[in-house]
Amino acid sequence: MGIPSDFEFRVRGDEVVIQHHGRTATTLRGARATEFLAQVEHGDPQLLMARVTGNYRRGNERAARQHPRNAR
Repeated sequence: MGIPSDFEFRVRGDEVVIQHHGRTATTLRGARATEFLAQVEHGDPQLLMARVTGNYRRGNERAARQHPRNAR
């Protein structure tokens, strides 16, 4: 699996806006925003943002869907 990249986040008041390739992917508010900021200090920010936005599954899922074994 590739390394997530091109994510960035901005803190606006009490919310965190996460962008991917310059487009807003998600906005975290309240407890989720606070938890996110705490986790960013201790881990890989790119991986964390990919997981929060749901944009981390970019492996072979698309190819596997078309495999004859998975055909219905």
